[in-house]
Amino acid sequence: MSTLTISTTQAIEARHTSGLYNKQPITLVRGEGAWLWDEQGRNYIDCTSGQGVANLGHGRIEIARAIAEQAQRLITCPETFYNDQRAALMEELTVLTPGLDRVFFCNSGTESVEAAIKFSRYSTGRKQIIATMRGFHGRTMGALSATWNKKYREPFEPLVPGFIHVPYNNLEALQAAISEETAAVILEVVQGEGGVYPGDPEYLRGVQALCRERGALLIIDEVQTGFGRTGRMFAYQHYDLQPDLLCVAKSLAGGLPMGAVLMGERVRALSPGLHGSTFGGNPLACAAARAALRILQREDLPAQAARKGAYFMERLRQIRSPLIREIRGLGLMIGVELKQKVAPFLALMQERGVLALSAGLNVIRFLPPLVIREAQLDRVAETLEEVLALEPVAAEEAGENGR
Repeated sequence: MSTLTISTTQAIEARHTSGLYNKQPITLVRGEGAWLWDEQGRNYIDCTSGQGVANLGHGRIEIARAIAEQAQRLITCPETFYNDQRAALMEELTVLTPGLDRVFFCNSGTESVEAAIKFSRYSTGRKQIIATMRGFHGRTMGALSATWNKKYREPFEPLVPGFIHVPYNNLEALQAAISEETAAVILEVVQGEGGVYPGDPEYLRGVQALCRERGALLIIDEVQTGFGRTGRMFAYQHYDLQPDLLCVAKSLAGGLPMGAVLMGERVRALSPGLHGSTFGGNPLACAAARAALRILQREDLPAQAARKGAYFMERLRQIRSPLIREIRGLGLMIGVELKQKVAPFLALMQERGVLALSAGLNVIRFLPPLVIREAQLDRVAETLEEVLALEPVAAEEAGENGR
């Protein structure tokens, strides 16, 4: 059985938590780079990045300094007033995304998707939104309507009307579905929660062409893939796409909650009152985001993700295990699909000092900070190889004990 004990912190949190999260039996208190430490002083290699938030790694002094300095100047400033940090961030983001010249700031990925859906319906005068099977776009009602997995959807039906789902990487299915009633098509360049499925280049370009041809807008959801994760600043840039609306969040502000929608010329001019966000674009988050962008560019973290991702994929492919069905991904967004449920193996890896995520029932998802070192990636691969070599029954029992 696991040697971890229930701490005072865990007891308090367990007593008062909402119940919405499956809690792991460790209390994380500190991080540096790709390392995390629990309250007992044990370290872990972080291959979760807080669900893709910590692209820059943990404990970045530049982010802490930017937050501290801005907090002493001005923390909040709604968009009814101009602000120096917000204006600077708008300019810096739009330079990175040519053709997307306007920005709406919010606080999360699901908020960015909600905004993009509203802006699409308003711009086109149409109601239908086409999303893809296996796609995940958030849990608020509009974003949830675009999300495919029934386990998220069914408890809250009826959802927002006008949404349909078509198979991913199937251009013929989209061609049959898209019509003069379609306001937008929303998709991920690499499906994350759905199993780490990269889009086929010809499919992605075909989706864009169909949207242009049929008068629909193209919403690219880069909440998880943005800011260097896939080996480019944004995943759509691998394929020379030009989204009409780009949804970003997670790692945007170096760990602070922040989201945004960037908009192109096919999005109609928006008028005051159509949408809004009290905290969106606050100076504190903007200052943190500006510091994060400086680090991303100075350290060329997208290129690091491309190089390290290729290295890690090759290292994972050297694992000789009959349990592995497929290894796929882009940059440092990698999925290992197994022939059985991954939960026991994730628990075993955690006991051995490696934190990773699931993507569905049978995919282990690796989202390490882009600053992770090759030696750490070697240790992650060795740990995965070790736990996959256990007898299935033993792995199941160990996973249950460590859960």
